[in-house]
Amino acid sequence: MQNERPTALTRRSLLKLAGGAAASAMLPIRLGLAADTSFVMTQLSAYMSDAGNRTLPGEVIEKAKHHIVDTFAAMISGAELPPGRAAIQFARAYGGDKVATVAASKVLCGPMEAALANGVLAHADETDDSWPGGWHPGCNVVPAALALGERFGISGTRFLRAVALGYDVGARVLMTLRPGLAETHKSTHSIAGVFGAAAAAGCAANLNAQQMRWLLDYTAQQSSGVAGWYRDTDHIEKGFVFGGMPARSGVTSALLVQSGWTGIDDILSGDDNFLMANMPHGNAAQIIDKLGERYEITQTNIKKWTVGSPIQAPLDALEIMLKRRPFEAEQVREVAVRMNPGNVTDNREMPDICIQHMIAVMLLDKTVTFRSAHDKPRMKDPSVLRHRAKVRLEPEAGSGRGNAARQPLVVVTLADGTHLSEDVTAVLGTVNNPMTRDQVVTKCRDLMAPVLGAAATAKLIGATLDLENLKNVRELRPLLQRA
Repeated sequence: MQNERPTALTRRSLLKLAGGAAASAMLPIRLGLAADTSFVMTQLSAYMSDAGNRTLPGEVIEKAKHHIVDTFAAMISGAELPPGRAAIQFARAYGGDKVATVAASKVLCGPMEAALANGVLAHADETDDSWPGGWHPGCNVVPAALALGERFGISGTRFLRAVALGYDVGARVLMTLRPGLAETHKSTHSIAGVFGAAAAAGCAANLNAQQMRWLLDYTAQQSSGVAGWYRDTDHIEKGFVFGGMPARSGVTSALLVQSGWTGIDDILSGDDNFLMANMPHGNAAQIIDKLGERYEITQTNIKKWTVGSPIQAPLDALEIMLKRRPFEAEQVREVAVRMNPGNVTDNREMPDICIQHMIAVMLLDKTVTFRSAHDKPRMKDPSVLRHRAKVRLEPEAGSGRGNAARQPLVVVTLADGTHLSEDVTAVLGTVNNPMTRDQVVTKCRDLMAPVLGAAATAKLIGATLDLENLKNVRELRPLLQRA
């Protein structure tokens, strides 16, 4: 990678950091780099170190606020579920310096423990956001930025910038590695998550470019997680793999380097590098592709329904059908869903990630709430089971977007032979149909108010949507904690 030639745009940006065109030949020296440091690492570490001082576009700031408050809502509502209770119990028992907040509790602990606990809280269920490439960013990036934001007393503006950076770095690492990870049965969620969390934590810790290179080195060493998480029937290990582990590991990388640890300058190139271990033929340049131009937080989905991502569109389709032509569950003979049998939501043991169960609940209740999506005993209700048996998954093979003959997403057949169908192409909350601020607030209020109370919820939402005027993120502590 050291022979890679930069584009004119990226060379200009680096020359500006290095001191102008006259420094071109001595760029590695002027930036404090080892002679064999690749151009990719040079640009990436420089971009990461400057992120805390770089002004974000207005639309990116607004989107970052949406994702932060959405993650806070996931953390707080998650405290009512078994993974969340386990996370709070762990943080309370483990102890540590009273530096960082554990949401929906009175627990204060060390930043690594807080990041772990809040990460599990944020993915205690399927409420949190989702990047389309196979990653839940909010549950690892936001807890990491919050934990070190409290540790170093950063402003709300730096917090916003740290979170946006985390989404950018984690997504780009995943885009570079994804084919290789699939072949090795590794978890895309945890590996993207640890790099996103580390970038956010490094920004909160105000690491310089050299320290960012070491941060990436220690993060590569900690990148872990196997795809077997889907076999977890209690969602506790899944909360750890998606949220807690990467958040904690990212914070660990930042704290090690901030305390004075050194490492190798470029884990992305040279002998036995990170790409060789995960994607030998990967192109490291993808990691810096359009940094500062394309912000991945604007490409990340916020869920309308508190269920697994693949179930969002089918529920949207049923809601549209019910509004257009109301019908009762007893009138339904069959529900056909265009979704491959054996997929990650097919007949799962947990209600919120079981497509058949959630469609049965939708037929009976005409909507899906946080409570109904997490009512595990209801999975044994004879009425639910009877309607669940009506759901049939149809393979997607050969049903490409350009095929006019492809089946609609959902087809409901009534007892009298009537066929109702709906094809949802842009689910509410996705990039092509984003939620408005008011819609995000409504979702978050509904999730947080049962735990914090209406007044406290309103204060937390208000403070989050006004983060650029927050002098210190520690001011969020009394708003995040349960009274």
